[in-house]
Amino acid sequence: MKAWRWIYVAILVLSLDVGLGVAAEDRHDTKNAKIAPRLKVDPSWPKPLPDNWVIGQIGGIAVDSRDHVWVLQRPRSVPERYLGPTLTPPRSTCCFAAPSVIEFDSKGEVVQAWGGPSDPGFLESRCTPTMGCDWPQTEHGIFVSDDGHVYIGGNGGPDHQVIKFTGDGTFVMQIGIAGMRGSSNPVQLAPNGTPLLGRPAEMDLDRTANELYIADGYQNRRIIVVDATTGRYKRHWGAYGNVPSDDDPGPYDPNAPLAQQFRTPVHCVAVASDGLVYVCDRVNNRIQVFQKNGIFVTEFFTDRNTRGNGSAYNAALSPDRKQTYLFNADGENQHIWTFLRRTGEALTKTGRGGRFPGHFAAVHSLAVDSKGNVYTGEVDAGMRLQKFSNLGLRAIRSDGRSDDDE
Repeated sequence: MKAWRWIYVAILVLSLDVGLGVAAEDRHDTKNAKIAPRLKVDPSWPKPLPDNWVIGQIGGIAVDSRDHVWVLQRPRSVPERYLGPTLTPPRSTCCFAAPSVIEFDSKGEVVQAWGGPSDPGFLESRCTPTMGCDWPQTEHGIFVSDDGHVYIGGNGGPDHQVIKFTGDGTFVMQIGIAGMRGSSNPVQLAPNGTPLLGRPAEMDLDRTANELYIADGYQNRRIIVVDATTGRYKRHWGAYGNVPSDDDPGPYDPNAPLAQQFRTPVHCVAVASDGLVYVCDRVNNRIQVFQKNGIFVTEFFTDRNTRGNGSAYNAALSPDRKQTYLFNADGENQHIWTFLRRTGEALTKTGRGGRFPGHFAAVHSLAVDSKGNVYTGEVDAGMRLQKFSNLGLRAIRSDGRSDDDE
């Protein structure tokens, strides 16, 4: 009996030793491995829209301080076949275009919606040219400040303005004016004293200085900074901190020398907590990094061989204290890039082209909440919102996938 007992103990000790050795080896491998957040699509988000609503192309997406997700969508892009009850005579029972601005809670339920041509009476009483408010022809770019103000832009032909609202859609002020474009340089002023813009794409706020950074944009080739309260001009710059130029550099060629100016569109701007400013030079397939005064710091590339619409669409920063990761929406190759923010090293790619959950038809915008969940919006025929849940940090393989990807 004692002999069997000692044999059992020996086997147990050997098993523990082997197990601890494997665990130690795993810890060693994990310590030396590259890690990144693992993102997995949540097909239950958002919940079905109320009132028989449908959405069109997603012009922008933002997350506020409460982890509410704000979407700027384009009602005018909804195909006629989905607007049957609004036609004369009615064509079908499906559907109605939702208002342009939709606020979702973290569970995906609609909190409120307002603005644009599908919000009855809004363009007749709440945002009118006589008030100094020109609703954009094509909605593009949304930002929500910690105090609840909502900024939106537009990239349609006459859209040379950024508009500021309260959270319930009450007009506050407008930067620029519809139908009146200002060149990239020199800065020209609108009648309201704010700078004229050129089809602005996106905006972000430097909270400490109360300055609004505008990626300007689809016609201009610059970053322009204004006072977030008054809209008054502060400064502007082009690629590498150069004086911006509107000269057309011609089609992008991955084998040509690096362009010394932004190509259009200058599609995003993101201000990090350490004071670095990240700018999406979409067609040049690069993200340039600046100090707040426009001094160039560095640049990194998404997919330099991408032609067409480019691969540097949108940038959002991870919510950890150091903002370790930068996420980029790539609307030409149809995935989300995860970069190390400070070095620009590409770590992972999430998603691919397709129609199923987790796939993209035309990913255009993204935003990140306080838990690291990523929200995306699609344009063209995509017209879709998706949530990618953050499942925590995982080791990644050399092919850019996490070790436990399914």
